[in-house]
Amino acid sequence: MNVPYFHLVFTLPSEFNSYALRHGKIVYGSLFKAAWQTLQQFGDNPKHLGGTMGMIAVLHTWGQNLGLHPHLHCIVPGGGLDRAGKWKRAKNNGKYLFNVKSMSKVFRAKYVAELRKSGLKIPQEVYDRVFDKKWAVYAKQPFRSPRYVIEYLGRYTHKIAIGNHRIVAVDRKNRRVTFTAKDYRHGGKKTNLTLSSQEFIRRFALHILPKGFTRIRHYGILSSSWKKEKLPKLQAELATEKMEFTKTEQPLLHRRCPSCKKGRLHTIFLFNERGPPTNWRELLEDKGLVMSS
Repeated sequence: MNVPYFHLVFTLPSEFNSYALRHGKIVYGSLFKAAWQTLQQFGDNPKHLGGTMGMIAVLHTWGQNLGLHPHLHCIVPGGGLDRAGKWKRAKNNGKYLFNVKSMSKVFRAKYVAELRKSGLKIPQEVYDRVFDKKWAVYAKQPFRSPRYVIEYLGRYTHKIAIGNHRIVAVDRKNRRVTFTAKDYRHGGKKTNLTLSSQEFIRRFALHILPKGFTRIRHYGILSSSWKKEKLPKLQAELATEKMEFTKTEQPLLHRRCPSCKKGRLHTIFLFNERGPPTNWRELLEDKGLVMSS
């Protein structure tokens, strides 16, 4: 829609990490619920907005060092629908959505209430520790235009814990993996982090979500039920420009030789689900695809 969009991040304290690994559906599911309930409470209040809001939420569970760091990235339109069904812009001249300190306190209460309601057995001392902490709800500056929202979602919705471009070296002899990581405690400075192969795999496995868990969810005026009927009318009311996306002129280089950077790689043989047979090299030699030594 042709309105400002805000980027909010809801982060869980580390005290819940061990429970997240054993009860992921409850811990992560409660994160989605508490974030939306917090946004709803502020949006429904006429003092802050007084309208029905919307949200797209994407769950990430990792930090730069691949440690467990559950947090929710939320894309929120800067406004909502009033009781008459008309668009109502967010206050504060579009500089920020709601007060993050107030949101953090509400989010903390909502999340703990969801966990207690779920029946998950968490000792009271754990709740005491997290209530002593200041929970983090981070709000970035609004996107420059709806087009940048599309760009952001395209980059982050299907992101995994680490991409190939961050892996610097794989030392098979000493069984170590080196990758780049940003140190946000020192201004986002890039450093190289080396882990044993076993530790690297252990950290990567921390981010495997429960089977069937939905990590991208839509709420309010951005939910699937709204998209079919009400959202097109709202887009027309707000004079939303229809975006046309064309294919990039730069060709994909997935098959570029990683060694010479010029030659093209060609598929010479496909293995079935059982993997390569013991005599696979002989099979390729028979087909003239590799030279015998």
